[in-house]
Amino acid sequence: MTFIEFKKALLDADLTIPKFCKLIEVSEKNIQAYKKKDEIPNAIASVVICFAHMNKNDIDYKELISSLGLKKKSKPNSGFANKIKM
Repeated sequence: MTFIEFKKALLDADLTIPKFCKLIEVSEKNIQAYKKKDEIPNAIASVVICFAHMNKNDIDYKELISSLGLKKKSKPNSGFANKIKM
């Protein structure tokens, strides 16, 4: 799936990139990085197509995904704030 196809599928799912990232607890930066490669990983492509299909069939997938209690993963000691020493 190309990045353009991904964005079209997001529209079909009634999502934006920020909303999609928040829903699945993934960094927006990670998703935007696929724009340079112009290829979306199979797992992300599968998820967004399922979301689009469920939205088309009036299935409340947002509530279902939210109920999973997904947690955003981060690397320990990563990020700019952790590099600042006082």
